[in-house]
Amino acid sequence: MENQKFIIDTAQSNIDWVGKKVTGAHNGTIAIKAGNIIFNDDKIIGGDFIIDTTSINILDITDPDTNVQFLGHLISDDFFGAEQFQEANLVISTVTGNRIGADLTIKGITHPINFDAELQLKDNMVSATAKLLVDRTKYGMKFRSGNFFLNLGDTLIYNDFELNISITAKAESSC
Repeated sequence: MENQKFIIDTAQSNIDWVGKKVTGAHNGTIAIKAGNIIFNDDKIIGGDFIIDTTSINILDITDPDTNVQFLGHLISDDFFGAEQFQEANLVISTVTGNRIGADLTIKGITHPINFDAELQLKDNMVSATAKLLVDRTKYGMKFRSGNFFLNLGDTLIYNDFELNISITAKAESSC
C-alpha cells in the first residue's frame, strides 16, 4: 500500500499547556500552525507539526493586567523567545505501536522526545491525542529552575511542562 498523507485541520486541533510551580500551576493554549501525519497500511509512519509560539494564551489568570504581564514573560527570552523564534517544530522519527519518537525544536534547539499517542483512523479522517512532558531547561528556559538557581523556595518553577495535544486531520491525495 502507498503512503497516505493527512493534513492537520488547525481549526479542529489544539494544544493545551500546563506549567507547574511550587505554589500551583498555570495553563493555557498554543496553536498548531500547520502539519501532517503520514500513514502506510493504516499505521502511522511519520509526521511534521509547526506550533505558533506567538499564539500562547493563558487561561487561568483572569485579571487582564496580570494576564498581559505573565504573557509578556512567557513570550520573552526567559521562556519561548517568541519574537525571534515564532515557531516550534515536532517531527516524528520513529513509531513502535503507540509509542512515538520525535525531534522537538524550541528556540532553535532540537532534542528527541518520546510519548504515547492514541490514534483513530476512520475513512478519510484521523483523530489523535497525546500528552508530552517537555523539560524546558533543554531549550534554554532556565528561569527559576532549581537546576540552575539556589534558594528559590516557593518561587521555583518545575522544569517539566505538559502539552496535551488533540489533532484532527483530513486525507490528502496519495503521496
